[in-house]
Amino acid sequence: MYKAATARTLLLRSLSSSASSASASIKPRVAVASARLALSRPCAAASWAGRGLASSRYTLARAQIGPAAASSASVPAVERFQRSMATQVDFASVCLNTDSFTINHPLFALLTATEHPFKTILTNLPKPGGGEYGKFYSLPALNDPRIDKLPYSIHILLESAIRNCDNFQVTTNDVEKIIDWENTAPKLAEIPFKPARVLLQDFTGVPAVVDLAAMRDAMAKLGSDANKINPLVPVDLVIDHSVQVDVARSPNALQSNMELEFSRNNERFGFLKWGSTAFQNMLVVPPGSGIVHQVNLEYLGRVVFNTDGMLYPDSVVGTDSHTTMIDGLGVAGWGVGGIEAEATMLGQPMSMVLPGVVGFKLTGKLRSGVTATDLVLTVTQMLRKHGVVGKFVEFYGEGMGKLSLADRATIANMSPEYGATMGFFPVDHVTLDYLKLTGRSDETV
Repeated sequence: MYKAATARTLLLRSLSSSASSASASIKPRVAVASARLALSRPCAAASWAGRGLASSRYTLARAQIGPAAASSASVPAVERFQRSMATQVDFASVCLNTDSFTINHPLFALLTATEHPFKTILTNLPKPGGGEYGKFYSLPALNDPRIDKLPYSIHILLESAIRNCDNFQVTTNDVEKIIDWENTAPKLAEIPFKPARVLLQDFTGVPAVVDLAAMRDAMAKLGSDANKINPLVPVDLVIDHSVQVDVARSPNALQSNMELEFSRNNERFGFLKWGSTAFQNMLVVPPGSGIVHQVNLEYLGRVVFNTDGMLYPDSVVGTDSHTTMIDGLGVAGWGVGGIEAEATMLGQPMSMVLPGVVGFKLTGKLRSGVTATDLVLTVTQMLRKHGVVGKFVEFYGEGMGKLSLADRATIANMSPEYGATMGFFPVDHVTLDYLKLTGRSDETV
């Protein structure tokens, strides 16, 4: 019999990014800690403090969602978030109220699971001169002919599901739904998705950082380590929504406008600067660096992540509808509401309908005098007529090689205008050339 207190202690360790490995008697999966913010009385109380869920016995209170967050999330999205929170609170309640449980208890399988369901397809990526870049989950190694028929954009959803499969937040059944995309997509099947990172701008990012700071304050008041409160996925926050043009038609216009910007937003900028050093997994891009989509494309987009030797495709959700611009770089990304972005920051998978994919074949090249704007408007008109709302649009064909990455990003940026979730350009030689052009390292490329 295993003491519930032991389970709480082990799961609490996963809240800290520097957590040591679990004891030999019980080795819970890292992903088991979807209840990371809910498994000791002080930790749970602090974690729920910003959302109206704190109580001394973990009884569930309805999440308090502010007007701004509510307006940026659909009712189903809010309900899914609340159900997820309820599940975590129920999990914590079992640990709190159960003195012991046997191997027949449903929590036993969750706490003692140690093997990844897809560990057999984990493959090394060797370097030409010896050694290896890291490991990755090889989809062809599944030897499933259905995978060969999947669009590249669905490959990204599948890889994410396989990599994060813990049979708790993401199950093998979810993986099977994606593999069988050809049959399940028309049925509007729902799947979980864990993006690699979250992109914020200062207009929507400040409330998220405030929530994290409030959790730290609550942790400190309860005598726990406030430094354990951190985003669980990388967060990039670009300060670009505070610009006003007060001075124009002057040689010193840029300098004058930036001085006024800093003066007006001194308190906000100071708070965000503190957040950039206080929180792990958070990068704050200072004002004056450019608009969020430009910065994301030129500097933040990784195409491939390498986290502790694990290689996986870059993917992002952002709190701006035109986050889709990054799709031109071969990075899957789209806009979400503020509450969904915060849930992702806290390690929750996004619940989404498995999308249909519309292929758009590009042939030939643009004639002299035809601009990217002409192309974008034509593509938008064609896709609106076809009907692509809620779908992925994936571009292919020999004409892709004749488009610069700037042109691709312009087309992808217009996804909200033609109604698609994203307009995706798979990685090719144009992508790699752009990565070199923008200063990415040779090893990254």
